Amino acid sequence: MEITDIRIKKVEADNKLKAYVTVTFDDCFVVHNLKIINGQFGRFVAMPSRKTRDGEFKDIAHPINPDFRRKIQARILEEYDRDAGSPRESDNGPDGEDDE
Repeated sequence: MEITDIRIKKVEADNKLKAYVTVTFDDCFVVHNLKIINGQFGRFVAMPSRKTRDGEFKDIAHPINPDFRRKIQARILEEYDRDAGSPRESDNGPDGEDDE
């Protein structure tokens, strides 16, 4: 299964959510509402989820093995960086120390 399109809608607010992402696989299957999050240990891609009645969040769609998850995340963050025209963002400042 190959990623054939990635569409990124950046969020301008100053919070941990950096963008919403739509990914198309093999030009025939699309997954909406992935999120790029700037977390405590750097950026990651969160899968689309919904809130259950008891307040937990459950993924609606997700990779079933870690290799494919890494592949999706790497491609999405690469595209995000390309769109930004700058190096990857992270929680760490220029001196490598945590800014929070």
